[in-house]
Amino acid sequence: MSGLTQLQAMGTAERRKEARTVIASSYLGSTIEYYDFLLYATAAAIVFPKVFFSGMDDWVGVVAAYGTFAAGYVARPVGGIIFGHFGDRMGRKNMLIISMLVMGMASTLIGLVPGASVAGPWGAVLLVILRVFQGIAVGGEWGGAALMALEHSESGKRGFAASFVNAGAPTGAVLGTLVMGAFAALPNEQFLAWGWRVPFLLSFVLLGVGMFVRLKVSESPIFKAAIEQEKAEREDTAQGSGAGTTAKRPTPLVQVLRRPKTLIFTMLAGAAGFALQVVLATFSVTYAVSKGADRQGVLYAFAAASLISIVFVIMGGRLSDKVGRRPVMIGGLVLFIIYLVPMFQLLSSNNIMLIFVAFAIGLMIHSTLFGPLAAFVSEQFGTTSRYTGASLGYQLATLLGAGFTPGIVAQIFKDSGQDTASVVWYLAIMSVVSIVFILLTREPKNNDLQTVQA
Repeated sequence: MSGLTQLQAMGTAERRKEARTVIASSYLGSTIEYYDFLLYATAAAIVFPKVFFSGMDDWVGVVAAYGTFAAGYVARPVGGIIFGHFGDRMGRKNMLIISMLVMGMASTLIGLVPGASVAGPWGAVLLVILRVFQGIAVGGEWGGAALMALEHSESGKRGFAASFVNAGAPTGAVLGTLVMGAFAALPNEQFLAWGWRVPFLLSFVLLGVGMFVRLKVSESPIFKAAIEQEKAEREDTAQGSGAGTTAKRPTPLVQVLRRPKTLIFTMLAGAAGFALQVVLATFSVTYAVSKGADRQGVLYAFAAASLISIVFVIMGGRLSDKVGRRPVMIGGLVLFIIYLVPMFQLLSSNNIMLIFVAFAIGLMIHSTLFGPLAAFVSEQFGTTSRYTGASLGYQLATLLGAGFTPGIVAQIFKDSGQDTASVVWYLAIMSVVSIVFILLTREPKNNDLQTVQA
């Protein structure tokens, strides 16, 4: 029985139960992956400059730490290609299990890397290597989780379903920030010596939970049906020609690169969303602390704001099912441009409540545009190249928008005499570029996901 025939044989209640199980699994898996990946962002903001780049000027150490942070984003497109290839050939489920295993092991090992006082520069080298493995893992995780949610869902609810994958990012950020914040309450010497390591070591526990859940979900019925349909068509063609062999379809990457415009436009359309996200998680935290705010208070303010933003991610995805992906994403970017100046004023207040307000408003606006993004990207590609295309487009957007942004923002802030106007201009220009390419990209809300070709 084919994937779609099997799904159609289920009753409505059974189909919806299956979809809810897959969506919940994608959400949980994404939460665990982003706990690991974004925990590094928090550590890069408040720990790594002192542990791995000690002896430097404060902001020089911050720039260096953000450089190691960028390594993960450089590796994410590589992970998208590797996991996307096998996910489009062998299925989504197995790749999700492998990506989670790689992420969990890399994150646990980060908690064991010796600092500069013990290993000298080799500590930073090991940090970069493990960060690369984190990037490869999350590059493969996102595409598989998004497609599992998307391809199990009914038409008209895809934006809502896929938004749960992106909701895993703020959930993971909340979890990671709360855990790191709890250990940040230690005396500074103890926190820098061993306290920051415990949240990374806890990744091993989360890995066990995630693997248990992932093993229980079923493969995407749309993917299974597409593979069966394609196989039947190749066999019919071979029999009709008398060739006796079936034609081998191009690799998923080749299928995607045959339409480079889709890939490039998708990448540029999503870039600003990631730039704004990573600035909130890294530079904004560092900036607020540098203005005299309590480190633990800032972390908890960010965690509380991230918790609120989870609802807005899902609301953004649901709204995009009604009015389209593009209007919701463009509206979010326009609002964020307007909000940039007051956001930095609130962050510099040295008042934890105002800092919380700064994070909360920023994350709510960002989450509205972030919610539709998973569906927006994934719906641009055909089934047999969707894992590769969606993963590569999304991860190139993260590389362009988030990979180097913390380092660039910290550098231009330092070079401008610590004037946030330079940061505002940089982020505003990136947002305008993304708005242009969202307008140039087709609205995918009503695309047929059962299309085999890219």
